[in-house]
This record gives sequence, structure tokens and C-alpha cells, in this order.
Amino acid sequence: MIRINPIAKEKAGNRFRLLIILLVCEAFLLGCGQKENVFSGRTMGTTYTVKVVSNFLWQDTGLHEKIDARLDEINRSMSIYIADSEISRFNQNATVGEKFRISNDFMQVMQTANKVYLLSGGAWDGTVKPLIELWGFGSAVARDKPPAAEEIKRGLKNVGFSSIRITDNCCLTKNIESISLDLASIAKGYAVDQIAELLKAGGADNFLVEIGGEVYASGHRKDGNPWKVGINVPHAESSANQVYRAISLSGRAMATSGDYRNFFEFDGKRYTHVIDPRNGYPVDNRVVSATVLADNCTLADGLATALMVMGPDKGLALVNRLDGVECLIVVLQAGGTLVDHFSKGFAPDN
Repeated sequence: MIRINPIAKEKAGNRFRLLIILLVCEAFLLGCGQKENVFSGRTMGTTYTVKVVSNFLWQDTGLHEKIDARLDEINRSMSIYIADSEISRFNQNATVGEKFRISNDFMQVMQTANKVYLLSGGAWDGTVKPLIELWGFGSAVARDKPPAAEEIKRGLKNVGFSSIRITDNCCLTKNIESISLDLASIAKGYAVDQIAELLKAGGADNFLVEIGGEVYASGHRKDGNPWKVGINVPHAESSANQVYRAISLSGRAMATSGDYRNFFEFDGKRYTHVIDPRNGYPVDNRVVSATVLADNCTLADGLATALMVMGPDKGLALVNRLDGVECLIVVLQAGGTLVDHFSKGFAPDN
């Protein structure tokens, strides 16, 4: 007969109970006991917000500083408002055919930019800024009437993304010395993607990155539900928190472009800041908002701008043939009614 020492039996029982307690605590910390860590600041002339869901044992280990440093690095590469940024130095380099070496960040953005330019038939064009300035929607003095046709014709001579050649060894060359780049309509999306990569590399699974309204979401919120992202009401008088449509987002990016806040009227006609780079005039297709869902925010950002120019018919035709891309194009009817145009797989929550 085997006899068990009562003291040893009690110790074994205590160890077992301790193990159960530790497992319960771990389950709590990793499960329902989650917290949301929020980091925010300013970048690229706008604001950013990063939300990371973690257990209570998680420490950010200088994450806010890492986010700011990465955003500053991207901004110093592609901001036309920094005199010695890469893009500013490229714009100032007037020598036709001379190779201009660029960073990997700049190269990645240019490759996606070229893709969007080709897919859209030139509706998106990263060299359109001279026309935007001409129409008074840039840093120049605002206009109260359209420029003359001859001015527009001259402005078009300085526009054309195809006049910039991208080489495999991270270099750009110009075919026209006056050509210049402004990647504002795609660089924010790239910044979103890069912060998402930074978080993933640090072990984060559940997070949301938002820069100036462009978003990437991964995993879920702290309550276990998918992230929900709102599309702003496309009206000049709407506040930033007025939601037109809500989207559940996880493992996807979303970008929205609109024309309802930046425009002028002349002789009863409305002229918006969305310029068709192919003819030099503001678009007149009554599209007030275009939202794109894609696997990465760089592509979504560029396509959202392209769809504003392309309009609902051509825009939907493009998106419906792209794998992993969906869109919502909102059109303002003559009577003031908003009409939604969805791609085949677009599914808003409301």
C-alpha cells in the first residue's frame, strides 16, 4: 500500500490552485482585460491618430517617438513645403535626362503613382499642381473667376506624369525641365501603410492608423468587434464627425476624396479644386465624394482622387476589374439629392 505524505499532498494542491489562478489571470489579461492605447500628433499638414489594442502587460517602449520619427522621415522625403526635401530637390533640378537618385520611400510611392496614372488613363497625375495653382486652389491667391483658356493651355505644357521616367535603380529623370511633382494625394496613404508596418513589426495585431482621414485597420477593437470607420457627409456645412456611411474595417485600408469644401462659383457655375489633368479644367461630373477600400492605403489614396476625376461610370468600371478593390462614389443630383454608386463588393454597415 502506498502512503501519501499529507504535507506533500497539501503542497501539491496549493501548486495546482496557484497554476489555475495564474491561467485565469493570463486569460483575463489577454482576453477581456484589454486596453486601447492612443497616440496622436501632427504630420503632413494634418493630424494623425494611432490606436493599439493590447493587454494590460503591454508597454509601448517608445512607440510614440518611433511613429513621429517615421512620419518625419516620410515627410522630409515627399513634402513640397520643405525646401530641401527629396521632392523639392527633384522639382528644382531642371536638367532634362539627368538621373536623380531617390530613397526607397520615394520609389515605392512613385511606383504606385505610376500604376494609378496608367489604370486611370491619366485621370490621376502627380504633376497637376501648376493647374491647381492656376485655378487658385493651391498656395496662390484664391480666384473668383476662371482663368483664360490661353492660360490653361500654357499650364498644360507643364503637366504630364509620363514626362517623368522611373528607373529600376531608384532614379527619376525628366523629359521636360519645367515638370514638377506633388504627391500629396497619395503620400498620406503611404504614410498610413508605413505606420501599420511599424506596428506589425512591433508585434501589434489589433490597431487602427488614421492620417488626415486615410485609414488602415487591423484585427479588432478592444471590445472584440471590427473597427468601424465613418465616411463624412459630403456637404460643405457638415462637421468632421457627421457620418454619411459607416464601414467595418479589418485588414484593409480606406481612403476618401471629396470636392465639397474647396470650390468657388462664377456666373452660377461651381468650380471645384478637382482638376482634370488631361484638359486643365475642374471636373463637372457632380461627384462629391469617392471612397476606396484596398489592401493598402497608398493605392486606395491615389485611386480615390482618380475616381473623383473619372466619374461614376468609368470609375466603377475600373474598380470592378481590380482584385481586392471596392469603392463608393457619391453623386450630387441637380435637386440636391445624394446618389450612391457602389462597386460590386462594397458593403457599408448603413
